[in-house]
Amino acid sequence: MAIITVSRMYGSGGSEVAERIAHELGWQLLDNAFVDEVATRLGTPAAEVEAREERVPSLAQRLAATLALGAPEILPGPADAELPPSEERLIEVTERIIMEAASRGHSVMVGRGAQSVLASRQDVIHVFCYAPRPALVARAARRLAISDKEAEKVVDDTNRQREQYVRTYWKRSWRAYENYHLCLNTDWLGVDGAASIVIRLAREKFAAPA
Repeated sequence: MAIITVSRMYGSGGSEVAERIAHELGWQLLDNAFVDEVATRLGTPAAEVEAREERVPSLAQRLAATLALGAPEILPGPADAELPPSEERLIEVTERIIMEAASRGHSVMVGRGAQSVLASRQDVIHVFCYAPRPALVARAARRLAISDKEAEKVVDDTNRQREQYVRTYWKRSWRAYENYHLCLNTDWLGVDGAASIVIRLAREKFAAPA
């Protein structure tokens, strides 16, 4: 098999890079599909999975989950309401989906700790997409149609959560260059330029068809 993982700073356009790579190579893309698959397997609304993925729960959230498990009757809500899946269960299912996808065929996987789950495999190219903070903020502001000040908070909070997510569950540094084969500045290269570098490398390394 041949796999490309794309980790990305929020606002770098990394998901777009991954989409172009998968389209050009004809490989399966796992990005938003992660959300749907995890939700299906856990019997949880996709919106809940999306809200919790690639982030570490806050202290208040962890405390609420602990109280719910220890004494669910003290929390408001219907008595027969099911508790949401634990963070450990979310991670377990996500890792299983990554491993299953890697065994099925050539794949481009976006985020979700895939670069950590598949770190020991030799048939993987690990990519990190980044950009200077002003470029991240500008892209986020355009995409979300919000002010630059609002975009600064979204960018900083999301990237901090992604960093904590990888450190907490896989004990690895999300931004450390040694965890990747390619670190690409999408502000300098552009989305198409960054994608073309990865595509060329994949064709050379994996003899992918042109």
